[in-house]
Amino acid sequence: MLLVTGVNGGLGSLVLERLAGREGVVAGSRTPGAVARHGVPARPVDFDRPRTLAESFAGVRTLLLISAGAAEDDVVIARHGAAIGAAERAGVEHVVYTSLSGDGDHLPYALAHRWTERRLRESATLRWTVLRNGLYAEFLGAIAAPGPDGVIDAPLGDGKLAAVARADLAEAAANVALAPGQHVGRTYELVGERAVGGAEVAAALGAEYRPGPLARARTAVAASGALDFQVPMVVGTYSAIAHGFLAGPGAPRDLAALLGRAPRPALEVIAEGR
Repeated sequence: MLLVTGVNGGLGSLVLERLAGREGVVAGSRTPGAVARHGVPARPVDFDRPRTLAESFAGVRTLLLISAGAAEDDVVIARHGAAIGAAERAGVEHVVYTSLSGDGDHLPYALAHRWTERRLRESATLRWTVLRNGLYAEFLGAIAAPGPDGVIDAPLGDGKLAAVARADLAEAAANVALAPGQHVGRTYELVGERAVGGAEVAAALGAEYRPGPLARARTAVAASGALDFQVPMVVGTYSAIAHGFLAGPGAPRDLAALLGRAPRPALEVIAEGR
């Protein structure tokens, strides 16, 4: 049995779309009734209730662990630790984990990912595969969207991001989870094949690029209704892009190999999203 977590939206939902109709695939969610639309059987999985996970993971051979990253580090680490510990006790054979690209270590949210990778490597019983996902092209399109005046003022400087289509990452994750034995002990860098920056996004959208300062972006993010911990996440991402840390990890690009085709260009995804 393959159990997919984090399926109520985002990446996990896209993964389920690609696995719908396959025998032996189960969705794990705090609200299993909410994922019925995917046509995949569901069972309750709540990482904040560790004592319930043994039953949730019963009979599971492969666990696709979609990162539970929308929280403070201590919360994310507790969730991932609970999931991995329960997987060990339940006899799960293989964990496929969606992590963060290798060039992302300067980001404020990298720590929980690296902790989880280390925890998997140290497991005495689990086989594992780590999918180091690049930042989404859709995310870049959101943080570098033109204002009402047609100007992109995102503080990206001259930096570039090896952004990747979320749907491509979902397809790669589904492919690996369906044949985990072919990927034991592998860490894949799944980033865009061409890094793009503010100027390229502006050209693709018919906008003008005039990058502003980080301080102004911080004020705007804080005023947007973002949670306290999310403000440094977004501003730190701007800074990492602007200062040249997210143009790609420099390792072989693995995404095309897992997809069996070329990844979608980030600018195409951004333009489509507009």
